[in-house]
Amino acid sequence: MDSRTMPSTKILLVSKDRCACDLPWSGVESRHWQMDTAGSGWEALERVQAGPGPDLILLDLTPGDSDGLHSLRWLRRVRPDLPVLVLADADDSHQKLESIRLGAHDFMVRPLHPQQLESAIRRSLSCATGITESEILIEEIEHIGDARFFVAASPTMRKLRAQAELLAQLNAPVLIAGENGSGKEVAARLIHKLSVRSGFRFLKINCATLPGDVLASELFGMGNENQNGRHQPSKLELCQRGTLFLDDITEMPMSLQAKLLHALQNGYFVRPGARQQVAMDVRILAATQVNIEQAIAEGKLREDLYYSLSAFTVHVPALRQRKEEIPLLLGHFMNQLARRYSLPARTFSAAALEACQRHSWPGNLRELEKFVKRYLVMGEGSPGLTALDHDDREFCNSGRPSAAEKSAWKSEPAETEPGVAGLKSIVQSVRGEAERNAISTALEQAGWNRKAAARLLQVSYRTLLYKIEQYHMSPPTHPLSGYGNGGLRERALYKG
Repeated sequence: MDSRTMPSTKILLVSKDRCACDLPWSGVESRHWQMDTAGSGWEALERVQAGPGPDLILLDLTPGDSDGLHSLRWLRRVRPDLPVLVLADADDSHQKLESIRLGAHDFMVRPLHPQQLESAIRRSLSCATGITESEILIEEIEHIGDARFFVAASPTMRKLRAQAELLAQLNAPVLIAGENGSGKEVAARLIHKLSVRSGFRFLKINCATLPGDVLASELFGMGNENQNGRHQPSKLELCQRGTLFLDDITEMPMSLQAKLLHALQNGYFVRPGARQQVAMDVRILAATQVNIEQAIAEGKLREDLYYSLSAFTVHVPALRQRKEEIPLLLGHFMNQLARRYSLPARTFSAAALEACQRHSWPGNLRELEKFVKRYLVMGEGSPGLTALDHDDREFCNSGRPSAAEKSAWKSEPAETEPGVAGLKSIVQSVRGEAERNAISTALEQAGWNRKAAARLLQVSYRTLLYKIEQYHMSPPTHPLSGYGNGGLRERALYKG
């Protein structure tokens, strides 16, 4: 390293242990590096935000140091171009993987040789300016589990991520508000994952899809015993020490809302037909997509239950309010769906990206995923976004295949000039084969449960039946074929 460049290099050592300052600097190099120390990650954040800050950070971790990793996450968010080197006393594989995942440039284990440390610093400083925007954005994709992910590539979503991290440390109900398809369940799962309850169950009840009596038995159990002479445990019992997510809370009958409020206030409930109190150690996360004031005024939500649930409220922004995330989401959905259906991933054209940025996305992430699925199969031949917006509403209201859906699944080439017809026939044949493969894969994953497969493909049940008949597809002849563990798992995953 050229000594003439040394004076401008500022290094900040972040360590709780003051003895860690005794690093193996070489006699010559140490005189040119300007090193300072910080006793905590928060102190380091203040220094980074207060002024020009250091050129490089050395982060000293102790075994099981979650605070240090938390500091690393926030340092990367505040200054994604700032290289961070992690120093550790032991070769902890989990700590190492987590450090690299959160953006550390290198992970070094003590004892360190002077040349080893100097080489790592030199290497990190030289490549610090080569970080691309896409690499920074990819780090913002946080996998929650079950193919779900949380993206914090915009200021509003970073704020939501910080709120979730804070709320995860509390043990109180949370009300999650947001439009349909915006990611309210993902936010709930993120809060659960970051909390001390993450080692226990996360269960979901959709209050809008279950009749009142079924919803009551799901929540609080049934009064009658099953055929084995035992009580079927309720979701509140199965979720002990875990988290229960109540989606569309305003669709819950008022009588059940009163019973839920009583359970929240007293910490127990009584199973129907029984007298014994059942202790309740469950965190309730509730979600709604409607205007709260209007729901209370119309008698859809008890005001006292609202106050009990809304001590902490999280608002999930609509996709149109975070359009800077659309390119990242398009690429992530494309790679995810291409792997699921064993198809080659497509690259979005400039025209498609521009159209996606213009579109208002009333269906939010759900609509975006549906568009990507069509683009994967159809490419540039997928329906225009304006027509897709109109026809998706028509499809959702009628339950019949929409005009856009029919266009997306159309397989007959249009009549045109003879020279062009041959080329279009070839292209359409390729698309038809890709379409058939996608349907076949979805049916196999769903164990030939056609309703579940329709949900996987995000098309109507009638449209799927039509395509199965068109392609002369039939279930395996062996009664157990296609119904193995994978199919059963998929059916369980998409049930309800």
